Amino acid sequence: MPELLSQVQALADQATARADEYSGLIGTTKAYVLDHFGETGLIATYIALAVLVLFVVSRLAKLTFSAVKYLVVPALALAFLASLFSPYSFAAALPVSVTVCSLFLLFKG
Repeated sequence: MPELLSQVQALADQATARADEYSGLIGTTKAYVLDHFGETGLIATYIALAVLVLFVVSRLAKLTFSAVKYLVVPALALAFLASLFSPYSFAAALPVSVTVCSLFLLFKG
């Protein structure tokens, strides 16, 4: 147990050191942009970073909704139908239906 606590303490120390390292990098980058491009350059940098973050978040949301639409919902429906028309339970049919839907999506492209 003390070994586990020492490992957790070491990981926490490493995380703190990394956070300090990245915050220093952010401050250095901000100072560089201010020195070379001024206040308008800093505003443009913030806008560009916000656009990039929104782009990544929108792509992740689209991917998530596509996975729900084309994998989760059909797999649940297939497992439900299999539990109605076969002697297998919903819990037994669900892994098979998820596998079938995943393979269908994989080969469909």
